[in-house]
Amino acid sequence: MDAKTGFFYLFSVVLLYATFRVITARNPVHAVLHLMLAFSQAAGVWLLLKAEFLAIVLVLVYLGAVMVLFMFVVMMLDINVSTVRQGFWKHFPLAAAMGALIAFEMAAVLMGGFRGMDEPKAVAEMLNAAGDVIPYSNTLALGRLMYTQYLYPVEIAAVILLVAMVSAIALTLRKRTDSKAISPSIQLRVRSQDRVRLLKMGAIQKPLAEVVAEPRAEEKKS
Repeated sequence: MDAKTGFFYLFSVVLLYATFRVITARNPVHAVLHLMLAFSQAAGVWLLLKAEFLAIVLVLVYLGAVMVLFMFVVMMLDINVSTVRQGFWKHFPLAAAMGALIAFEMAAVLMGGFRGMDEPKAVAEMLNAAGDVIPYSNTLALGRLMYTQYLYPVEIAAVILLVAMVSAIALTLRKRTDSKAISPSIQLRVRSQDRVRLLKMGAIQKPLAEVVAEPRAEEKKS
């Protein structure tokens, strides 16, 4: 058994264990952590199949973004496990039947669709823009195909994703009424008259000299 086969069995065993723990873990946080482990092992299998682009996309998108979001959501919701598990055995027969049906369909596709197929042989070398011979790269070939033959579909998909992101931000954005933040434009347009205002007010208390002079005047009158 060579090293490639050994890594394949290692990734496969850890992947099966992680997927089993995802559906059997009692703690939702532990289930999410095992799902992240499963994605990392699947990325390793993609690398063994010489699909480097799919492996790095799986790591960046799912492990780097989606699963972190799942972790934050699960920890913020503080799910009560006891209420979630109510009625588990009541729905277990239907869930087991659906799982067995899906497993049978996947086994039928894998056993009948890939039987007798050899590993695809890629070309050994490619030519760059200057005509120099460079080693073959699966990611480089995929990038050239996406940005040459499928350039317009890629740009349309990028625009749709950008519009979806901006729309999601616009729909969920709420202006806070308790915020004391001041707009920088208002701060730049401020004047000294707006900051300090001088008011002329009448005296509400007599000067000390007048207060002392009043008793003396009353004494002279008496």
